[in-house]
Amino acid sequence: MTLEKTKNSISYGTNDIEFELELSERKTIQIRVNPDSSICVKAPCKKDIDEILKRVKNRASWIMKQKRYFSRYKPSLTERIYISGESHRYLGKQYRLKFIESETSEVKLRNGYLKVFSANKRDIVLTKKLLDEWYFQHAKIKFQQRLDFCYALIKKYNIGEMPKLQIRKMNMRWGSCTSDRRIILNIDLIKAPSHCIDYVIMHELCHLKQRNHNTEFFCLLLQLMPDWEIRKDRLEKIVFS
Repeated sequence: MTLEKTKNSISYGTNDIEFELELSERKTIQIRVNPDSSICVKAPCKKDIDEILKRVKNRASWIMKQKRYFSRYKPSLTERIYISGESHRYLGKQYRLKFIESETSEVKLRNGYLKVFSANKRDIVLTKKLLDEWYFQHAKIKFQQRLDFCYALIKKYNIGEMPKLQIRKMNMRWGSCTSDRRIILNIDLIKAPSHCIDYVIMHELCHLKQRNHNTEFFCLLLQLMPDWEIRKDRLEKIVFS
């Protein structure tokens, strides 16, 4: 449970690195740079603030590198208007919407189109709801298939039983691994290619063996997925527009 959140900053050369500090009942200091370039530092509530700031300063070079990385691939999001011909992604490919007047409301992927069957194609709220439900249902099946595949590769490293899968909308990350052995995946990941989905799942599965992003963690990830950096780079370049 987070006990306190504060805004802090350190100086690094000519730059000021601003970050949000979360103090809680934890044992280690974690520094995370989010895709939107915001920075979150989680630290034990009993840790001295000077020690926390020193740790952030020691990681300043890495922080700036991550911020530059994300700024290269920041998506230029386009507001959805849900009309015929609008492009939507699924498993790395783009499909155009095609509306078909129907008494039943549903979405089907046919002949290279996402076909929306609806009594009123001008009902944007209904169209968005139908597409969101379609994505979620397909994500449940696809994500579980990829989790089964990745787990078969890593289970020999004594990570325990198959973790439970959850799917939700996440603003800052593609996935997470909880302390109670749940793998949570961002619903938007269903728009990425399968090899990118595998990267996120394998990354989170590695956290069942190594909780932190330490040397042992990346050695394990590299052993299981030698091209993980290529997959990560591909994922960050995808624009969900």
